[in-house]
Amino acid sequence: MDIQTIRTRCCIVGGGPAGMMLGYLMGRAGIETIVLEKHVDFLRDFRGDTVHPSTLEIMHELGLLDEFLTCPHTKITEIALEIGRQTIKVGDFSRLPTVAKFLAFMPQWDFLNFLLEKGRRYPHLKIIMQAEVTDLIEEQDTIAGVLVQTPNGPLRVHADLTIGCDGRGSRMRERAGLEVENLGAPIDVLWFRLSKHANDPGQVLGHLDRGKMIVTLDRGDYWQCAFVIPKGGMATLQSKGVAAFQREVAAGAPFLADRVSEIESLDHVKLLSVEVNRLNRWSRAGLLCIGDAAHAMSPVGGVGINLAIQDAVATANLLCAILQTRVPTLDELDSVRQRRLFPARMVQAAQMAVHKRVLMPTIAQSDRPLQAPWPVLLLNHVAWLRGLTARMIGMGVRPEHVRSPDTIRATPPT
Repeated sequence: MDIQTIRTRCCIVGGGPAGMMLGYLMGRAGIETIVLEKHVDFLRDFRGDTVHPSTLEIMHELGLLDEFLTCPHTKITEIALEIGRQTIKVGDFSRLPTVAKFLAFMPQWDFLNFLLEKGRRYPHLKIIMQAEVTDLIEEQDTIAGVLVQTPNGPLRVHADLTIGCDGRGSRMRERAGLEVENLGAPIDVLWFRLSKHANDPGQVLGHLDRGKMIVTLDRGDYWQCAFVIPKGGMATLQSKGVAAFQREVAAGAPFLADRVSEIESLDHVKLLSVEVNRLNRWSRAGLLCIGDAAHAMSPVGGVGINLAIQDAVATANLLCAILQTRVPTLDELDSVRQRRLFPARMVQAAQMAVHKRVLMPTIAQSDRPLQAPWPVLLLNHVAWLRGLTARMIGMGVRPEHVRSPDTIRATPPT
């Protein structure tokens, strides 16, 4: 069988938040770019929903924010947790120095479809769905592109630069032999959905009590729920059966008790195996990894999507002007790691602390009501502390701003 061969300046592997944002920025800068996404669409329930103010600020800088916010979403100006029987406000976004002073919950497929639609208007950007990358092309110790399987047969994509945005299970980093440092994660997360009723309480992100933690995300007509379990605890849960799990959910978030029967089988519950890790090196000649492919995050804080987008913006800022005329050197590729490693380290350190000091003590089996520690209770009474928490969650460490070239006028939709 003949293998089709195409050539491009930049090949982005993975159509998640990092890949789609970077593809958009590359196309905007007039760089010949191909984004390869292995799935036929973006519809996957376990993708993160949280779009933080830092990401909304980037959309504003790109002139896309108003249109972006016409996509289905809910806004949260304050973060609240229910600990035991107390509701505690832990973060207030209203005073952030950003245009959008709120956190948006938007199904990730809507976010990615928005970037897909906008990106396709740039003539230098090509987005190929159902294109699964199977291996790297290596020439004289330099990554020269990728091998791809598509419904129309195999494809060779030769690229001056290949960027791995293919997530925590990155095939790119594995094939390139990039060493992964595993920081460990003591939890896993179970995802499922339950219907939303008109008299349900307002948005409270986390419900913690009596050995249970449940996160509820408002998706308009239903709740997307995350149930935290000890690492490897799925087998124990399966041995107890679906009725026992229904009781656990009802006890953890009592307002859901009247609808847990909607979880008809544990086949309706999806396991997210939590990993926290990072690469020691993010690049080789001709290859760069960013986002979860470079640093897998815990779902704590919902920061993964936003860190991935920050990585994409930093990559475009540092490399777009170079790619317009030549291939980046290995040192220039490593400048992305140098820029983004500190934020990744800081966030992972904070997540590991939350795992150890909050989640594990919470999900340890106990018949006693959980009491919020006094530092958390203090947040209910000190407004500036809630503002500080919101700044750390909403803006993160070293937020990026769009500095990459804007050289190509988008063609109007046909």
